[in-house]
Amino acid sequence: MLRRFLLAALGLLATLGLPAWSQVPAAPAAEYRLGAGDALRVIVFQNPDLSLETRLPESGIVNYPLLGNIRLGGLTVNAAEKLIADGLRNGNFVRQPQVSIALLQVRGSQVSVLGHVNRPGRYPIELAETRLSDMLATAGGAAIGGADQVVLVGQRDGKPFRLEVDLPALFTAAGREKDVLVMNGDTLWVDRQPIVYIYGEVQRPGPMRLEREMTLLQALATGGGLTMRGTERGIRVHRREPDGSTTVLTPAMTDKLREGDVVYVRESLF
Repeated sequence: MLRRFLLAALGLLATLGLPAWSQVPAAPAAEYRLGAGDALRVIVFQNPDLSLETRLPESGIVNYPLLGNIRLGGLTVNAAEKLIADGLRNGNFVRQPQVSIALLQVRGSQVSVLGHVNRPGRYPIELAETRLSDMLATAGGAAIGGADQVVLVGQRDGKPFRLEVDLPALFTAAGREKDVLVMNGDTLWVDRQPIVYIYGEVQRPGPMRLEREMTLLQALATGGGLTMRGTERGIRVHRREPDGSTTVLTPAMTDKLREGDVVYVRESLF
């Protein structure tokens, strides 16, 4: 019964022109390339004298027994194993060398993830196709109090690079292009969430998260609304301008607030 159901489902997918599960090709993950600072162990089966444990220097060149200086930097693990095996075979040192390389510590390509994330720190780029969202996930994602925007800085083609990324939009079809590949030396920064302040005759005065497109009315509602003595008349918003000065506004309930705004609700005189 189950077999007939599965066959019917696969037939329906084919009729609709959709790929069946078994027909969807898995995208191969790009292999990590060895870089400066990586610690690795080279083992040749049944040839312990050819074992080597080393850390790749900036040049990426290591001195390997019988072969001398060989460049492993920039190669994948498989390519490095083949390079050593070919050298041993072509030099008639080992007839059928079986070479394996184990990465003991990855330090060659790293990205710093800082700010309001759950596990800030430096993380290795273990796959060549590692994207911004991958590194953010590695750091545990944005922490409570973290903003919806992240900033990626680094260098591209020898020039300073800076990209601001809106996290919710990142997971839409239009925003996927912002999920860029990270590179060695990049820094990913998650700022604190934007805050507005409300005080005076409200139920819950104090700082609160500024949601997107939040209006004055929504901020008052988030603060629990006015007290019995509060009045909508004479509400003032103190806003800091780019030049450092402060402007006092008398906004409408539908006006949008900005980060750092201070909302004051006066007491009714009657």
